[in-house]
Amino acid sequence: MPQSFPAVLVFAGTDPTSGAGLQADILTLASLGCHPLSVVTAVTVQDTLGVEDFLVLDATWVADQARAVLEDMPVAAIKIGMLGSVEIISAIAEIVSDYPDIPLVLDPILASGRGDELANEDLLDAMKDLLLPQTTLLTPNSLEARRLVLDEIDDEEAPDLDVCAERLLDLGCGHVLITGAHEQSAEVANALYSPDGAVQTLSWERLPGSYHGSGCTLASACAALLAQGLEMSEAVKAAQEFTYQTLRFGYRPGMGQYIPDRLFWARDDESDDDPKPSCLGGCTRSLPTGATPRA
Repeated sequence: MPQSFPAVLVFAGTDPTSGAGLQADILTLASLGCHPLSVVTAVTVQDTLGVEDFLVLDATWVADQARAVLEDMPVAAIKIGMLGSVEIISAIAEIVSDYPDIPLVLDPILASGRGDELANEDLLDAMKDLLLPQTTLLTPNSLEARRLVLDEIDDEEAPDLDVCAERLLDLGCGHVLITGAHEQSAEVANALYSPDGAVQTLSWERLPGSYHGSGCTLASACAALLAQGLEMSEAVKAAQEFTYQTLRFGYRPGMGQYIPDRLFWARDDESDDDPKPSCLGGCTRSLPTGATPRA
């Protein structure tokens, strides 16, 4: 019999650069030993500089894409990226409610890396009401985390990230991973918050430059490793290690941001003494000196 791989269903918008979006999810999932099932929610016009325009699909088309594959094969995890409309959120929420035992990773795409708006207030409200209560792991960056809870906090100042995580957990999320690349800190600190109050923080060396698709890579890596059967804290830590390596080996194919190299482990680089990986649901070289995460 042919070998079987865990299937991960992804809802996301396309990105013709393959730096972010659906194409980034597919690359990440395949690199980590999963079979990607891709459902298109929107088609974007973008390059490595930013998003110029996007076309949202009809919600019925989104639902039909998902139902077709869900009724055809077992799915080990679901990952959600760009949503596009309230109608699409409603359709996805109805679908995932039929599969409550499948881990759901939600990456709340609210804006592009350049700051192009991809979600209005109605979409945010629908996301919080319909999807967050069904989410196993929410992966906002610090800007997204604050925006998601602004109307939940009576404070004109930017809320503390611990407070943001508490509010997001109150909205029904199983776990919240807030990434700190947008914070003004010497290192990038990512914190995983659990319903029991536990917080797991890992700090990473801040790499130079900016990257197109780092958030998509991290969320998809989390989904892939949960699909492989890893426990939440183990999956999130391994996903961060994988994502860090994709950024470390990132490259700049265009005139804008760098793109993570999700296949860094497969490159024939004789100058690199790191050992080739052995794939355990995921492939990562050993971390280079100085890149070991600090708790």
